[in-house]
Amino acid sequence: MDEFFTSRLGIYDEHMLSECEGVAEGYIELARHVPSETQALLDLGCGTGLELEEIFKVCPHVRVTGIDLTQAMLNSLHEKYSDRRVDLICANYLTYDFGLEVYDTAVSFETMHHLTHDEKLALYVNILRALKPGGRYIEGDYMAATQEEEDFCFAEYFRIRSGQNAARNEIYHYDTPCTVENQIKLLLRAGFARAEKVWNKGATTIIVAERLL
Repeated sequence: MDEFFTSRLGIYDEHMLSECEGVAEGYIELARHVPSETQALLDLGCGTGLELEEIFKVCPHVRVTGIDLTQAMLNSLHEKYSDRRVDLICANYLTYDFGLEVYDTAVSFETMHHLTHDEKLALYVNILRALKPGGRYIEGDYMAATQEEEDFCFAEYFRIRSGQNAARNEIYHYDTPCTVENQIKLLLRAGFARAEKVWNKGATTIIVAERLL
């Protein structure tokens, strides 16, 4: 995964903004659901920080903790927002400890579609734990239109991994989008009090989940 995104750094921003249906509009829509009173925000798979431009319009003084597996992307983000309150962590967010009740809001955009159901469930539990009571998690992602599409993507993912002899702890880049219904089920199983789809364009969908007060 790290090698894939490092190699695409030079074209990544333009690709996301121009070639992925719903993504440019999705950055704007995601920011609309970030509460303006947010003081501490966790950005999972932050990449080059494309989503932060809109979030800073809503919350100009927010402190952001961004975590990503690719150092080259984090370097690009730092150059863009060196004048902002941004702390960057190069790590695998599947195994990183976000802390307990640290953040008002957590966001992710176009990153969860690389994970299995079990990986997402464990991650959502950790995100919920890191949110303060009443906190909000906002996910924008590529989601499957049907269960058949989801099943095909996962079957291909496991077939390719087997052919590559990839180690169990090695993160392999292949899209495995879930349906909106399955995403919501996983969030509710993780303990979120509410989770609902709030926006969609093409394959790009935004879900908002909330922790109880």
